Amino acid sequence: MRRALLTLTAITFLTWVGARVTAVALPLVALAETGEAWATGLVGGMSGLPLLTVGWWGRGLRERLVSGRALAVVMLVQAAGLAIVPVAALLGQVGAVSLCASGLVTGVAGALLGPAERALVADLADAGGPAAGGTSARWLAWQDLAHRVSMIFAPPLGAWLVVAWGAEPLLWCQTVVALAAAVAMLGVPRADGRATGRGEAGPAVRVLAVLRAHPQVAVAIATAGVGGLCWFGFSLGLAVLGVEHGMPGALVAAGMSGYGAASVAASLVAPLLVDRLPRLATAVGTWAVLGLAFVALPAVVPNLLAVALVSAVGGAATPWGIAALNALISERTSGAARRAAFTAETVLHSGGASLGLLLGGALIGWAGAGPVLVAAGAVQVVAAVVGLLAAWRLTARRPGARGRVAPRPAVVRAGGDAAG
Repeated sequence: MRRALLTLTAITFLTWVGARVTAVALPLVALAETGEAWATGLVGGMSGLPLLTVGWWGRGLRERLVSGRALAVVMLVQAAGLAIVPVAALLGQVGAVSLCASGLVTGVAGALLGPAERALVADLADAGGPAAGGTSARWLAWQDLAHRVSMIFAPPLGAWLVVAWGAEPLLWCQTVVALAAAVAMLGVPRADGRATGRGEAGPAVRVLAVLRAHPQVAVAIATAGVGGLCWFGFSLGLAVLGVEHGMPGALVAAGMSGYGAASVAASLVAPLLVDRLPRLATAVGTWAVLGLAFVALPAVVPNLLAVALVSAVGGAATPWGIAALNALISERTSGAARRAAFTAETVLHSGGASLGLLLGGALIGWAGAGPVLVAAGAVQVVAAVVGLLAAWRLTARRPGARGRVAPRPAVVRAGGDAAG
């Protein structure tokens, strides 16, 4: 099991590096081929649609993604979607249709892969026991570290490779990376030790039924969803504030650098300490720290060092919340319910971030970057306080939940009914 878990972690790292490099090259190809600035966001925009709706259309599919072979099939679909744009560029046919098609195909694959990979990591760690080399919470924290490390160096690497190779070859490289990841994924077995993959589908489980059966998980996911929705206040808000102070790009670069470096540093430590964290309080409370950092940022603008330091406070807190949330899901759910819970986390947090970016620009244009950044932080603090109060009530109602290890989760039957 340990080897399979290491393989999954390495695949996460490579695919995220490829995705972030592609994020640099793809807009350049779209702009060069179409000559239209609006086309640069088509792939990203279209890929968000499957993410926001995966809880509905993915219900019958996620129960089948229980092994490396099943995930490899999805990765092949993702590779096909990634190949659409470079193939169209070879034919001189890059346009709205090809860009939208690439976004939809890769979005469908990505919406399925993220939750399925986390669920499989938890399944394998549980099945391996001590031989796995760590708990499911610890392995999920290592996986989050692989994701965050790619956030630091992959964009500059992509910019350098664009200069050295050109944008189109990078798109082919990402396709090759996706294919290599699919091949590597073939060696990852099911948690029960079988290597066969397209396996038997378990009973379909509704996401809402799982959240009703596990209210602590629901509280933690909802708070993370608010954090994702408010993220635009940081990224877009600092960008606009930089323009207003005659420092275009400088403030957002300082904020992102401080946030990213601190989050990676915290992620290095989180796997070692995650098993000692109080699950729900950490999963909810860290978003208050990030919110307070948002509130403080307008007061330190335009000091670049102060912006980096305040952002670093928020960045240092976030990995602990994500680690605690993933641990809470992995310990309180299993099987189809676990995959449904990870899907809910993806939809609310990542989907919320996409929705916030979509609507945030108009909100900043109406109210101003500074007030919106403060409001976004305040909303996170309020959400965290409400979540902590809910956590306290749930813990008081269930004394056995005070420890790190969760009680046996409720069984969720097919069709969505929960039974304790």
